[in-house]
Amino acid sequence: MSQHPRTGPRAGLRLMHVHAHPDDESSKGAASTAKYVAEGVDVHVVTCTGGERGSVLNPKMERPDVLENISEIRRQEMERARDILGVRQDWLGFVDSGWPDGDPKPPLPEGCFGLVPLEEAAAPLVRLIREFRPHVLTTYDERGGYPHPDHIKCHEISVEAFAAAADPERYPELGEPWQVAKLYFHHSFNRERMQRLHDAMLAHGLESPWEERLRDWKPEPEWDARVTTKVPCAEYFGVRDQALLAHATQIDPDGFWFAIPRELQTEVWPTEDFELVVSHVDSPTPEDDLFAGISLPGAV
Repeated sequence: MSQHPRTGPRAGLRLMHVHAHPDDESSKGAASTAKYVAEGVDVHVVTCTGGERGSVLNPKMERPDVLENISEIRRQEMERARDILGVRQDWLGFVDSGWPDGDPKPPLPEGCFGLVPLEEAAAPLVRLIREFRPHVLTTYDERGGYPHPDHIKCHEISVEAFAAAADPERYPELGEPWQVAKLYFHHSFNRERMQRLHDAMLAHGLESPWEERLRDWKPEPEWDARVTTKVPCAEYFGVRDQALLAHATQIDPDGFWFAIPRELQTEVWPTEDFELVVSHVDSPTPEDDLFAGISLPGAV
């Protein structure tokens, strides 16, 4: 775990993001990550798997030399994104489960992350939490953000490790207990956001990349109402985009990720959105800061 000395108005605060694959840290919450790094927060990205079974989603990268070396290439992409975002990063070392395709879906491959027993899968994350001692931890909701088996498993181990890391009776061999103050779920792809971006594109006479998806996406007002925390971070959308582009096998620069002009995104939806799930500090919602209610270490 490489060290990144921090200076800034919020130096001393620590934030941990737990993600399933390399590239998830750039497609979910990357602008708010860059904002907190710029303010002096020490941000630690935990990547559960190496993305070994992920498809190559950028047509320009669909080459034999890429497919044969996908594991190493995805590690290199993660290193570039990590440096762009200014975060430290660790791999949990589990093997990508892949996306089961078919009806019925085939069983998950033996030895993959999705099949590792929960207590075993949570252990390395408990160790990292106790080492890094984050004040805030973020992960996916119970749906995984989308129902990839690794995303759902990531949710499960994050919730488990959040509780277990604070319990001296659990995993006593993995370090001194640490109580993370707040747990959040990402709500990056909420329907209201996509609808408003879609409407803005049409209003400007532009083709929306979300038209087909929204047609099949039934409104879920109760789900959208779970968002408690909107972090303003539009000035860091450019950093987010550079981190995304670092994952060249996964991000098509001519695809939907960049179909909506950044200026329009800034105007229509200048925040990244989260759900406060557990808080051990006084932090009434709605909030605009993941650290609301948390004092700077050493502050009187």
